[in-house]
Amino acid sequence: MAGIKALISLSFGGAIGLMFLMLGCTLPVSDKYWPLFLLFFYVLSPIPYCISRRVVDDTDSASNACKELAIFFTTGIVISAFGLPIVFARAEVIAWGACALVLTGNVVIFGTILGFFLVFGSNDDFSWQQW
Repeated sequence: MAGIKALISLSFGGAIGLMFLMLGCTLPVSDKYWPLFLLFFYVLSPIPYCISRRVVDDTDSASNACKELAIFFTTGIVISAFGLPIVFARAEVIAWGACALVLTGNVVIFGTILGFFLVFGSNDDFSWQQW
């Protein structure tokens, strides 16, 4: 039952984050849909880590280069997702209020993605690999 509660709370977090992203796009002040490009970053961010978990053996207690490279790529994707709205706002493509809403949505969405991997990332009975 704890897995169901975690899944529902993660779904709620994802919905709240997407709501902030949509509000940043559709407010009458901004009315620009450029921040929707962040959806690509949301989809791309967990992919390197998922690939490295499939490829890497976790039996070695030492650090693994493949896993560290995947974390590096994931960090680059996340930093780019936070930088893109700021670049848009500096170039006056979107308003600063829309940038703040989009950055708030980024925090919530990436927190939800992190929470997903913390809750379902262990190799217990209830794992994301079952999905």
